[in-house]
Amino acid sequence: MGDLSKHFNRHEFTCQCGCGFDTVDAGLIEVLEDIRQHWNAAVTINSSARCLTHNRAIGSTDSSQHTKGRAADIVVRGVAPIHVYEYLDQTHSGALGLGSYKDFTHIDTRNSKARWSA
Repeated sequence: MGDLSKHFNRHEFTCQCGCGFDTVDAGLIEVLEDIRQHWNAAVTINSSARCLTHNRAIGSTDSSQHTKGRAADIVVRGVAPIHVYEYLDQTHSGALGLGSYKDFTHIDTRNSKARWSA
């Protein structure tokens, strides 16, 4: 049992630089729980909340949803990232930011629809 939801703990969302920034949007948790339950598989969070310093250090923009605690780059055990992207695109067709990458899926809870692939 997680401390944020059934399957997720706050420490999974903490900035990787060690600063302690760990803001996470409740809507993001809801989407991640949906993914977890849909596939009945573990969801690994590769990157989520990022302070501006860390975000800049990895070459991302100051407007990144990660800096607002509204984004996560994830891997679902046993599921290709493109399938996660496609599922979310179908179930959340009018919302979310979704990025399709070779090794992970980016999800964010921005207030508009955005789609991209790398």
